Amino acid sequence: MTNIIKGPPAAAGGRAAAKKQLPEQFKAYKHVWVFIEQERGQVHPVSWELMGAGRKLADKLKVDLAAVVIGPEGEATRSAALESFCYGADVVYLVADNVLSEYRNESYTKALTDLVNNYKPEILLLGATTLGRDLAGSVATTLLTGLTADCTGLDVDADGSLAATRPTFGGTLLCTIYTLNYRPQMATVRPRVMPMPERVARDAARITIHPLALVEDDIVTKVLSFIPDRDSTKSNLAYADVVVAGGLGLGSLENFQLVRQLAAMIGAEFGCSRPLVQKGWVTSDRQIGQTGKTIRPKLYIAAGISGAIQHRVGVEGADLIVAINTDKKAPIFDFAHIGIVADAIHLLPALTAAFRARLSPHSRDRIAS
Repeated sequence: MTNIIKGPPAAAGGRAAAKKQLPEQFKAYKHVWVFIEQERGQVHPVSWELMGAGRKLADKLKVDLAAVVIGPEGEATRSAALESFCYGADVVYLVADNVLSEYRNESYTKALTDLVNNYKPEILLLGATTLGRDLAGSVATTLLTGLTADCTGLDVDADGSLAATRPTFGGTLLCTIYTLNYRPQMATVRPRVMPMPERVARDAARITIHPLALVEDDIVTKVLSFIPDRDSTKSNLAYADVVVAGGLGLGSLENFQLVRQLAAMIGAEFGCSRPLVQKGWVTSDRQIGQTGKTIRPKLYIAAGISGAIQHRVGVEGADLIVAINTDKKAPIFDFAHIGIVADAIHLLPALTAAFRARLSPHSRDRIAS
């Protein structure tokens, strides 16, 4: 919910003047919160990535960093709360109730909005996962505040406002969005956009336990059974150490097999750019970029990918990017660490053969290290 101030500069004073119009009831909102997402006893890694980003924001604002843990009673939820301190939390807000044993929008929205209304955070961050996107939109709507989705950068400006940057206009531009006159300022960030912070063993500090004013009979949605996604382990692009990807420059589905062969040889995951998914050559779970997966591998090999901004935002966190393209002016060469002007259709088989000659059958599993 970006507030647009209209009128002549003398009257409006720009965005800084708009910040001064913050309603009185929102001036008590302080601190940075991160929602710790867990499903079936497992914390999603994006939560710890956001704790690292939240720590930087909290330090700039000179406020506390809080972790919000919502889940069923038991060891898993308590463990998530204690682990939050190891990733920088100053305080943990804990809602533990067996009504929360399965994620349902109604119950989790109630828990999180109650916490916000009682303890008043200035900034609230969630992972842009399937669960996080569903919950963030519902909470923002309930609280009548703004939400910037799928951010690629988070910062605070000179007046303390959250500056949330995300791609826009189909990924052709990056824009920074401000939620000026509403609180909390909310944002979601996709997995692997932010670096994973170092875990440091720490003792538990402040844990604020908040009761859930909700019983099972109040919830319309019922979970009858849980059926795991049969494709859930199909690809692990987001957390792969080595990724080989192909783009439209490969020319055909047959040539894309060269990407798969190189990936198999070095024990890597394989991916693609959006046009290949649109053509039906590769399934969407293998797409890399703004509308696909964000990756942070140790090594990324991009073959026949032009490197438009939609793709760049999904890969620029990689430690080493090797780009292969026949067009020496391709945008990917602007951010690749190593650029090879060559036809990938000829170079990929040569790379595969070279690796085959150099690697033992067991060393390919260790190539990332």
